[in-house]
Amino acid sequence: MLGIRGAITIENNDSLEIVKGSEELLSEIIKLNNIASEDIVSIFFSTTKDLNAEYPTVAARNIGLINTALMCTHEMDVPNGLEKCVRILLHVNANQGYNNIKHVYLKGAKSLRPDLID
Repeated sequence: MLGIRGAITIENNDSLEIVKGSEELLSEIIKLNNIASEDIVSIFFSTTKDLNAEYPTVAARNIGLINTALMCTHEMDVPNGLEKCVRILLHVNANQGYNNIKHVYLKGAKSLRPDLID
C-alpha cells in the first residue's frame, strides 16, 4: 500500500469552490499516478479552519468513488500556516514503489512542497 499526498488552495470559503478545487486536486492525483478507482483503499481530506462551507469528500463522490472509505478533518491551526487549503492523503494498493509516486501540489499549496514542483 502506498500513500499519495496533495494539496490545493481555495480562493473563498464557498461550497462550490471547495468541491471544485477538491475535484481538481483528486482528479490530478489519480491521473498522474494512473490509479484505478478499485485500487483506492481510503482517502483522508483535511481543511484549514477557514474552510468549512462544505465537506471536500463530496468531490470524491462526484467523480464516482462511491465505495471508497473517506474521512474529513481540520488541519492543526499553526501560526502563519497556509490559509484556505485542502489537503488529501490517498491510500492506494499499488506495486509501483515510492520513487514513482507523483505527489500533487496546486496553486498556493505549491509553497508547502517546493521540492516536488516540476
